[in-house]
Amino acid sequence: MKKQELLKIMDENLMEKLFGFCYARTGDSQEARELCSDIVFELVNAANTEGDIENLYGFLWRIARNTYYDFANKKRRNSDIMYQGDPEEIFPLLAHEDGEENGEDDSEALLDAVYCQIAFLTKAYREVMVLFYLDGLSTAEIAVRQNTSETAIRQRLFAARRKIQSEVEEMKGISPKPVILDPIEYCIYGMGNPAWGDPRDVCTKQFSRHLVWLCRKRSITPAEAAEQLHVPAVYVEEELEALRKGANGQYGLVRRLDNGKGANGIHATGRYAINFPLFDREEVRQLRSVYMEQVPAFCRIVTDFVEAQREEYLAFPYLNRDRDWNLILWQQVHMMPSVFARCVARILAERYFAHVEEVERPFSVYGYVEDGEDFGTGCDCVEAEDDIYGCWYVENIYNKWIEGHFFCWYHLEDNQELRLALKALQGLALDSLSEAEKEYAARALECGYLYREGEMLYTKILVCSRKDRERLFHVTEGLADGCLEKCAETVAEKLSNLIRRFLPGYLLGEWRLVNDLAYEPVVLNALLESLVEKGILVPPENGIGAEGCWMTVESF
Repeated sequence: MKKQELLKIMDENLMEKLFGFCYARTGDSQEARELCSDIVFELVNAANTEGDIENLYGFLWRIARNTYYDFANKKRRNSDIMYQGDPEEIFPLLAHEDGEENGEDDSEALLDAVYCQIAFLTKAYREVMVLFYLDGLSTAEIAVRQNTSETAIRQRLFAARRKIQSEVEEMKGISPKPVILDPIEYCIYGMGNPAWGDPRDVCTKQFSRHLVWLCRKRSITPAEAAEQLHVPAVYVEEELEALRKGANGQYGLVRRLDNGKGANGIHATGRYAINFPLFDREEVRQLRSVYMEQVPAFCRIVTDFVEAQREEYLAFPYLNRDRDWNLILWQQVHMMPSVFARCVARILAERYFAHVEEVERPFSVYGYVEDGEDFGTGCDCVEAEDDIYGCWYVENIYNKWIEGHFFCWYHLEDNQELRLALKALQGLALDSLSEAEKEYAARALECGYLYREGEMLYTKILVCSRKDRERLFHVTEGLADGCLEKCAETVAEKLSNLIRRFLPGYLLGEWRLVNDLAYEPVVLNALLESLVEKGILVPPENGIGAEGCWMTVESF
């Protein structure tokens, strides 16, 4: 289509999807509206340019993602240069740029530099300097207050003075204003119940991300992090502790390795190290390549398997009037890579990590440095409850061939098109519909929920009873009964070596998460590519249809 035709597709449905995209990334309705407006503005600008669009939805979401990156960078720059605390606390840390014009002498600038360097000291040294020089307490009084010896206090003062004297000279001519950190983005997945506590909630700032990255390969102290990032240690200490505690005080993105005594009895605040599997781009590429090497063989196995099990797939007790083989296959294929990965996990557990104690917690995270590649693959399930159908669930997958009907925050109760799909399971006469229902029916036909035969409407998306839901993927699980053993053994051997090389020893208990990262979502994407190319899977014509969407009902 021509770019000038973009305005024709900017309807309420698209706006709802764009807003969902924005809200999922901002978590704030006001910011989501602002971001959504920016995306629409960019689409309007694109509509005023020449050229053709080969992949409409790819084009739309590329603009959406690029606009989000610009939005996030702008937000970061604003937050990095704004100070939210007491002005009386920050003023002493800022150099007086107009000092000479006001007739101020070098002593005041030097004092500013000293104050700034005090902020870069770690807590043990910083408190002693403040109590002695600013509050006027004696070393004996400080020792009593901190429950330590006067000798220890004198040693801290001596060490702190030496550090400040050595670094103040280097600060001359440098304005210690807040630092703007280079952008670093992570793609972090979660597994389990995030309501227990999602540590990603406290890692939203660039400052936090940089601290996590510093902890990735070796443990660091707050002082080392402060020096590398040129951020006062007081902020580093607070941020590291927030990252350690996470959202629930039990699981964070970093861990503290010690909290003992340093040299000469001086209290040490401890070293911090990463607390979850996090990889750089090259490491992720190597992890995924282990699975990708086996993808051609995996695709051949799947092709033979689905043909051999075709009748068994069709025999599943769907509630639909007709059972469409293509719809069934789209439903089942998205589970097949996870069956492959579970075979690999079983072998890893039995042969390579049998003596490694696995970590058990309600929720865990793992991730890598964002590389800009977006596979657009996912699966969401939403549920609703009413007096007619009891509990009912709707699931859908989405990828480069299928546009998702909804996402996990969607409210089913308001979807009249899906309600019509439920009513039409045994057929629904057109002349029984009200004018409003006919409009809903037209939209349901367009998006693939219904199909029409003469003057009757029938449900097109797959529907099954809740009592049969547990058996929905039973046939597909049969792939694990020997079909994939040889491929899985090869993957497990190579993957175990990479896991031991890339993961710190204390994180080996998280090896299952690395296995998940290695196959998601590249194996599914490659499998779909192969099956579509062979004509075994047929995608919907315009990306939206009954493919990849199904329902489960409690009562019917």
